[in-house]
Amino acid sequence: MNKAKTIGWIGTGVMGGAMCGHLLAAGHTVSVFSRTREKATDLVQKGATWCASPAAVAAQSGIVFTMVGTPAEVRQVYFSADGIFDGLNKASTMVDMSTTAPSLSLEIAETASQSGSYAVDAPVSGGDIGARDATLSIMAGGKESVVNEVRPLLDCMGKSITYMGPAGSGQHAKLCNQLVVAGTMIGVCEALLYASKAGLDCNQLIAAIRPGAAGCWTLDNLAPRIIKGDDAPGFMVNHFLKDLGIAVQEARALQLDLPGLKLAHKLYLETQKIGHGQSGTQALIHALNEL
Repeated sequence: MNKAKTIGWIGTGVMGGAMCGHLLAAGHTVSVFSRTREKATDLVQKGATWCASPAAVAAQSGIVFTMVGTPAEVRQVYFSADGIFDGLNKASTMVDMSTTAPSLSLEIAETASQSGSYAVDAPVSGGDIGARDATLSIMAGGKESVVNEVRPLLDCMGKSITYMGPAGSGQHAKLCNQLVVAGTMIGVCEALLYASKAGLDCNQLIAAIRPGAAGCWTLDNLAPRIIKGDDAPGFMVNHFLKDLGIAVQEARALQLDLPGLKLAHKLYLETQKIGHGQSGTQALIHALNEL
């Protein structure tokens, strides 16, 4: 496989490790970097090549994927010394699958264009389950021709890949996704609290309402965890708060007043405050239970 087709992957956390694993399983040559090397051990054992920095990954790759936690980490991975732009080959393509500010995606795309390369923002939805099962929903922004070029690789990780428009559009779509997720999580948690107080069997309740209008991914995948008291993260509260914070800023820039978003942001800040920042988003139940 020539350099133009080799793949770089940066970020091997809860979701990134599984996503990169699907590319390896599909037979692709992958170079990998993670801030914590131990998190890439499994990928290296499966055939990935370890690199000492994002720049080293970029130097060996024609397509570089990133999947990291915060906008600050995205900026560092791309723009710092030994970052991607420090080692990037001309005519390379970068695909950021993190959730970050649309303005940062635009900055990455503009810098890529100036260096003769391309950038796609392709944030995902589906959590740890979607990453593990390769059933993620992927929202892509950038030049449509470039998105189409990397689509076969995205197909290895997701069941739904949707082109949303120019650079930054994928991130705007992901923020819309998080608005729906936040509102839905509040509804599911409040329904379970109500059911418990009313003396209903919560598992029976889920079975009863799932086939109707209340049916949704959160009810199927996270309500059972809530009932079991399982706070393990598929997607951490800290990361979700980051996304909601970006959404609050973007709504303000768009001159939108979104009271539901403000409420969700407030409730998740409380969830973090009571010690559940590293728990899954379903830990919202604890904050609601203390109101």
